[in-house]
Amino acid sequence: MKGAGGSSGGIGHFFIGLIMMCGGFYMLLNAISVTSNFGLSSRIYSVNALGGFGVTGGMVMIPFIFGVISSVRFSMRTMTSFDLIVIIILAFGGLGLFLRSLKSIDT
Repeated sequence: MKGAGGSSGGIGHFFIGLIMMCGGFYMLLNAISVTSNFGLSSRIYSVNALGGFGVTGGMVMIPFIFGVISSVRFSMRTMTSFDLIVIIILAFGGLGLFLRSLKSIDT
């Protein structure tokens, strides 16, 4: 009987590793905060010749896309060392079990 990935590895290791890996990376991504200083709906420029036509941030988004990307900030929320250790063990331990299950076991 073939196991995970068509090898003789364990199906149990495959699913346990997959669940651990998904849980750990979910917790890691959930702890990251993404912020930006670029206002998309506020008026940046105003042209009064056409009856008070306002240019919003969304209209100038394409020319200034690189400036918007450079203003994005990623930060980790405050967590205890226990939380960080649990995230690391779940994410990378699950990845190890997952990859181990794909390797064939010679018996």
